[in-house]
Amino acid sequence: MFFFGRKSHGSGAPETTAMTVSSKLRGLLMQQLRGTSQLYFNISLRSLSSSAQEAPEVVSDHNYESIQVTSAQKHVLHVQLNRPEKRNAMNRAFWRELVECFQKISKDSDCRAVVVSGAGKMFTSGIDLMDMASDLLQPSGDDAARIAWYLRDLISKYQKTFTVIEKCPKPVIAAVHGGCIGAGVDLISACDIRYCTQDAFFQIKEVDVGLAADVGTLQRLPKVIGNQSLVNELTFTARKMMADEALDSGLVSRAFQDKDAMLNAAFALAAEISSKSPVAVQGSKINLLYSRDHSVDESLDYMATWNMSMLQTQDIIKSVQAAMEKKDTKSVTFSKL
Repeated sequence: MFFFGRKSHGSGAPETTAMTVSSKLRGLLMQQLRGTSQLYFNISLRSLSSSAQEAPEVVSDHNYESIQVTSAQKHVLHVQLNRPEKRNAMNRAFWRELVECFQKISKDSDCRAVVVSGAGKMFTSGIDLMDMASDLLQPSGDDAARIAWYLRDLISKYQKTFTVIEKCPKPVIAAVHGGCIGAGVDLISACDIRYCTQDAFFQIKEVDVGLAADVGTLQRLPKVIGNQSLVNELTFTARKMMADEALDSGLVSRAFQDKDAMLNAAFALAAEISSKSPVAVQGSKINLLYSRDHSVDESLDYMATWNMSMLQTQDIIKSVQAAMEKKDTKSVTFSKL
């Protein structure tokens, strides 16, 4: 589809000699660049291996009570559920702050991938019932109809907390250790990629507290693992799904010995994603989600309409040139998106 060449303006000896010298210099320069790129890549990997121990750089425009946002490395943000003393239970602030956080990330042209994890001993224990009991158990309203409208609005707001992750065009990687309970399953179901540790477990806990999961699990999980029978079993019984079963079922794509190993792998994956064209990656996410909820014909039509403009990006030219010149694609600099 694409061709890159050089026009010929004659065949004189001086020009031929100049082109030969230029070609040799270009070859030497490319060798040096490849060596530098490989050195930088090795340094980056060493940095990743110690990322769990280094003090994170807090992002200045993300100041929250329940979550912490840090810059893991270039183009990669780390969103951490940050109430370890409460097992990262989701309080009122969390449901509001996560929306604000991912709305900002969606518009952050420097961010290309996100890792979500939990501080402390577990990913999350789910909803903070003590903090939110009055909203759920003592709703305001003069009669049943008005109470119902209030609750519907409240549930819709809570649903948006995780839908905003799915709608964020940047790929989001969930890194789960320990328990991922109740609303935690709703959260990770809205993420694009899921890793876990060997001690992780997943539990759709809502039936044990007398309600049906209502912020995403029942809608997304069947499409994530593609096994309606298993989803029904987990939902109706509230039993724990351990890491091995989560891996076998496709809920997670990889399982690791411990949290440090998992986070290092998650950051390495985020770095790999962020080295690609953001036009290509973010367009792929949007179209994958569209295809999940539409027919093949509708999705192909949407894809054609999408790429009628996206094929005009300079990212394609840069990528093809790098491939033709046998350059490491990680050395290509793509504009912010």
